[in-house]
Amino acid sequence: MVYIPLTLLNLQDDGFHLLLEVIVFGKLFKAVLDTGASKTVFDKATVETHLHLHPNSVLRHTDMVSTGLGTTSMPSFVLNVPDLQIGGLHLRNYEVAILDLSSINFAYEQLEVEPVIGVIGGDILMRYGGVIDYRKNRLQLRQRAVYGATRSK
Repeated sequence: MVYIPLTLLNLQDDGFHLLLEVIVFGKLFKAVLDTGASKTVFDKATVETHLHLHPNSVLRHTDMVSTGLGTTSMPSFVLNVPDLQIGGLHLRNYEVAILDLSSINFAYEQLEVEPVIGVIGGDILMRYGGVIDYRKNRLQLRQRAVYGATRSK
């Protein structure tokens, strides 16, 4: 098992977000843990500033419709991230969706919270048997994919 510390971010009167640290492109970032997000999503602008570090990584346009971010017409892309590290879990060539998350980062900026690279979604939580322990403020993931869980393409 891998245990990842979570930070509970109070959004004033709008509830809470769970934040965790991830390493992408060899750099440490904050990400939102979102049980309601079906897929892990990274911010397009952030990814584009780091893609030069991995010349074999290419954003691929997709016709997937993005819902839940206030629009269904947002251009979307996918990227196979060479190495996504969540605590001690290393995901190699893991496919994530790439969207413009500037509105989320703008909202965080207004709260004086550092920007996030994106959202860790249900795809990872389901595949690696994610369990959130609110009492201990941590996420538990299995080192290997859970049998029968949906695989990333």
